Amino acid sequence: MKKVVIIGAGPAGITAGLEILRNSDEYDVIIIEESDCIGGISRTVFYNGNRMDIGGHRFFSKDERVNERWNALMPLQGKPSLDDKILGREKELNEGGPDPETQDRVMLLRQRISRIYYLNKFFDYPISMKPQTFINMGFGRTVRSGFGYLHACAFKREENSLEDFYINRFGKTLYSMFFEGYTEKLWGRHPSQISADWGAQRVKGLSISAVIKDVLGKMIPSKNKEVETSLIEEFTYPKYGPGQLWETAADEFEKLGGKIIKNCRAEKIITNGGKITAVGYVRDGKEETFEGDFFFSSMPLKDLINGTDCAPEDVRRIAGGLPYRDFVTVGLLVDRLAIKNETKIKTLGNIVPDCWIYVQDTGVKLGRIQVFNNWSPYLVKDPLNTVWLGLEYFCNEGDEFWNMSEEDCVKKAVGELKKMGIIDGETKVFDSHREKVKKAYPAYFDTYGEIDKVISFLDGFDNLFCVGRNGQHRYNNMDHSMATSIEAVSNLLSGKKSKENIWNVNTENSYHEEKK
Repeated sequence: MKKVVIIGAGPAGITAGLEILRNSDEYDVIIIEESDCIGGISRTVFYNGNRMDIGGHRFFSKDERVNERWNALMPLQGKPSLDDKILGREKELNEGGPDPETQDRVMLLRQRISRIYYLNKFFDYPISMKPQTFINMGFGRTVRSGFGYLHACAFKREENSLEDFYINRFGKTLYSMFFEGYTEKLWGRHPSQISADWGAQRVKGLSISAVIKDVLGKMIPSKNKEVETSLIEEFTYPKYGPGQLWETAADEFEKLGGKIIKNCRAEKIITNGGKITAVGYVRDGKEETFEGDFFFSSMPLKDLINGTDCAPEDVRRIAGGLPYRDFVTVGLLVDRLAIKNETKIKTLGNIVPDCWIYVQDTGVKLGRIQVFNNWSPYLVKDPLNTVWLGLEYFCNEGDEFWNMSEEDCVKKAVGELKKMGIIDGETKVFDSHREKVKKAYPAYFDTYGEIDKVISFLDGFDNLFCVGRNGQHRYNNMDHSMATSIEAVSNLLSGKKSKENIWNVNTENSYHEEKK
């Protein structure tokens, strides 16, 4: 039996392990995980009867291989409407809801509703051409936005930065309103200092022209209609959050003979003769090693290179300079929101229907608000009488916000919600919980422009496969991270030497999502 060591039990690591064991009986596979959780940033945190989705995870993909694997683990629970699924549960919820110990392993079909909160008003995200959008903007801003877009169409900028990327697609006025401040909150850098590569991966084909095309497409039905990823209106979601799917996947991996060791931090990559021979790790304060024939790494490239015993100085410099943005979520349980549901969408308790609320206001540090009730009412212990919020902050490990006490952090979060009018003095706060996530977002500045040298060095190890978001220092979604592992395992089983197909995942110019 050939031994495979996988670093990380997130989507990429778990997928790699499952792919190997489902397709071959010639490998002994072990996954080592630094934390005591499964799922990485895609885990679900259980706290006092409520569940937190760290960062929000919509399950949709153009990659049918990914869809097949999701469906095999957790099939879709029919296709009832959002109202049927939520409002039809009122009697069940009043009686205490389902037993967490006997969770149904199913996917729910959800409506994507995310809006921008700006000027104390809601704007569709992505920006739509609805009359309410222009009413909210006002006549002056609407005119300036229109002329700004026409100017951008006539005078295209060379895309040397993310700022250039956005202005080319939306015009300067809309860029200033809906992208500039939020992007600087997210990355801690002005968009003019960030590579346009980020927009090419995350925004891709989204633009004013894409929005217009989508509006026209809805007026002219077509069986083969496709929409940009950012314009999808539905997604699937595990009943008890994304962690439920990855815990299910981990169970399947172990049933097939795989082994997962938690609280096991990889620190050293031991090499000999151009191959990796072992991983040095720390567990319970003891240093030990796992020897192997093949290695899959989803650990941050910075840490991987730092732990490698033969990396050249220049490669160490580049890897050491790769930037990340860290992440804090504050869970806040309240009895009510001050903002009203002025849409036609029915929700439990008639709260606003948003999954995410993007906060453009630069007067607060808060970046996004998750309304967990709307991702799945099963995330909330008492969704009839409480609203469970996830308040998302972007920061750097070790900065003032990161080091803030949990009590002060919650006070700041509550204060900012009141300042924005999301809650008011009448709102009761029942409970709170803070979660910190290191290296949540690989960033595209500093030494990122030289990352090809790091990739070239790592590709020199035939028995090493770098997969996932941090494993490739690429801002991947879950499906992209899974796809890197699917490609990597295919290479392993076929003996393919080139890693180009693995690194090329999520680098195409446009990533479309078929509208279901």
